[in-house]
Order: sequence, then structure tokens, then C-alpha cells
Amino acid sequence: MIESLIATIDRAARYTLGLDLPAARASLRQPVEAAIAKGPLNALEAAQEWAIDNGVYTDAVLRRGVRALLKTRLEELHKEYQPHNVECYVEAKRAFADQLRGLQELAILTDVANEQHYEVDTEFFRICLGKHMKYSCCLYPEGVRDLDDAERAMLELYCERAQIEDGMSIMELGCGWGSLSLFLAQKYPKSRVTGLSNSNSQREYIEAQAQARGLTNLTIITADINKWTATDTFDRVVSIEMFEHMKNYEMLFKKVASLLKNGDSRAFIHVFCHRDLPYHFQTGEAQSWMARYFFSGGTMPARDTFSYFSSSLALERDWAVNGTHYAKTSRAWLDRMDERKDECMPWLVRCYGSEAEAKKWFQRWRVFYIAVEELFAYNGGNEWFVGHYLFKKPSVE
Repeated sequence: MIESLIATIDRAARYTLGLDLPAARASLRQPVEAAIAKGPLNALEAAQEWAIDNGVYTDAVLRRGVRALLKTRLEELHKEYQPHNVECYVEAKRAFADQLRGLQELAILTDVANEQHYEVDTEFFRICLGKHMKYSCCLYPEGVRDLDDAERAMLELYCERAQIEDGMSIMELGCGWGSLSLFLAQKYPKSRVTGLSNSNSQREYIEAQAQARGLTNLTIITADINKWTATDTFDRVVSIEMFEHMKNYEMLFKKVASLLKNGDSRAFIHVFCHRDLPYHFQTGEAQSWMARYFFSGGTMPARDTFSYFSSSLALERDWAVNGTHYAKTSRAWLDRMDERKDECMPWLVRCYGSEAEAKKWFQRWRVFYIAVEELFAYNGGNEWFVGHYLFKKPSVE
């Protein structure tokens, strides 16, 4: 029975994704048997996951598979939202917003998100990322090809669009490894910069960098945003690719508004998004590899999702950044990881506990970077892309 099922999985993989499973099918027996215990629908994914973990697929095959899955995802979303039927489309979009609004927490699975990304050894990311340690979309204007320059180009764009001036008090929500917080503290020495992260390793890295650069105007707070309450208000609140990890935007926007001073204060938010159709990253779905290993509890907002949560913040201006900028960013991360694989492996062993697990996770990180690149390159970068939003407190009549 097992051999017959494996042969069926092989044919299904070729038919649905164009992916060829290895000839050495004996190695598939254990993951397939485990999948059967959970239910027959898990068998194909188990076999494909085995192939990913063992580096079986070439990059060309992986990219073809990712594009096929993206096409399927769009077909499913179109069935769900029915954009050809304006009444159904509008109601479905509103229902998604109402669902987010009805959740009891700002974010879910925050501990899992930490494990998946933010508590991975910092040295691994120092290999993959540029010198600013920017773990988010960078900007490749004409003439910029180097990752370090692309990081700086996007950081400068934030300053321009957020209308930041020296002397302002600035709060960054979800500061990562401090690419923006450190940049702001150095660029605006008269400003007071505060960063919030739920990762101890990130705080330690940022504090060490601030000390090495002689920065005394930067404070980093480690806290779960679900439980954290601020005691100060700020001229600017900025957030870069944190809202995608959130759920209840109504509660989140109220919290952001509470951080803003009265008057000329502003909030600037950078998120990745889909052009029209929002959705959740759910680990229980078929083909949920990304949600399971890299984005548990995540949300893909649509470009206009924030417009449903306008009671606490008023949108002043928005911009779109073509997805090809993110595709180039992720490709740069992949290339750096591949070029320095020997340097990566000891840090992955330290993080994941054994050489066997490290080899498996090296392949998973490769697939993650490839998937991100293909997602944002899809349809010329016009399907999934980055949105920038500038908010202010609503006027009091």
C-alpha cells in the first residue's frame, strides 16, 4: 500500500506542481507513514516536505512550484471574494475586517513567531542581511544594485515620508535588529528614539551596536505588544513590517493613537500587502508550509484593509512600492546565504540543535527566500507589494 501511495504522490506532485520526487522512494516511507496516521490529505505534503528538507528540488523546480501555488492561491481568493460581483466583494472585504475586529488580542502565536525568526541566532542574519541588518523590504531605485545601498535607500525614504525632523521623539514598534532605530538615532542626534521588540536577542544586539557607535539617544524595550502599555507619547510612531503579525487592527490603531502627542504628530506604517484580497496565514490549510514554519499567526492585509479601522487614526497619505523591490531584496538574502553557507552552518547548528537539523533548516531558509522572491515578483510586482501609510489623529470637531 505504501509503495502504491508513494507512486501516487509522485504522479500528483508532477501533475499539480511540476515537481519530481526522487527516485530513491524508500526514504519517503517514514514521512508518508506518519502522514497517513494524521489523515490521507497530509501524504502529498509530507512527501514534498521531505524533498524540500533534503534539497532534492532544483531552484528552477522550486520556483515553478511556488508560482503554481501562488496561482492556486489567487484562484481560491477570487472564489472567496468574487471580485466580479461588487456586492459580494464589498461584503466579503467587510466581513474580513469584522473578523479581525472581533478578536480578543492584538496578535496571536507571538512566541511561535519569535522562534521562527527573531530568536534565530543574530549571527545567521548578519550573514544574510546587509550592514544595516534590515529584515524587511529594501529599495532599489535606478542605479542601486548593492543590498547595503538598497537598505539605506529605504531607510532614507522612511524619513522623508514620515516627515521626521531632528529633535523629535520617535517610537518604533517592532524594531527588529534596529535597522531603523539605529539609523534614526544616528541621523537625528537631538531626537529621542525608543524601539519596541519582543525579542531579547534583538535588544541585546541593538544595545551593543548603540554603545559601539556612541549613541546615547536610543532606548530599546522588550515586551509583548499584547501586554505592553506605554507611559510616554511621541512626535512620530513608525512601524516596519510588524502589522502583518497583528490581527485586531482596531485595538492596534487605538494603541498607536495613544502613543501620539496631540497636534502635529504622525504615525508611519510600512506593510507588505495584496492589491485587493486580504487573508490569514493558517497552518491547518493544505499547502500551508509558509504558515507552519515561517509565518504562523500572520496576516496578509489588502492595500485598503486599514481603511476599515479609521476611528482612532486618519489616513493622510499612502504610497505603493512595487513588489519587485522586495523580490530583489529576498534574492540578495538568498545569494548571501548561499555564498557563505560554511559560515551559516555553525550558527544553524547552535540554533536548531544538531547538524542534521541545521542541514534541514538551511534548505527551509533557502525555500523561504525563494518563496518571498517569487511572491513579490508575481505579475511584475503588481499583485503583492509594499504599502506605506501616513496617519494622524482625527480632528476633534
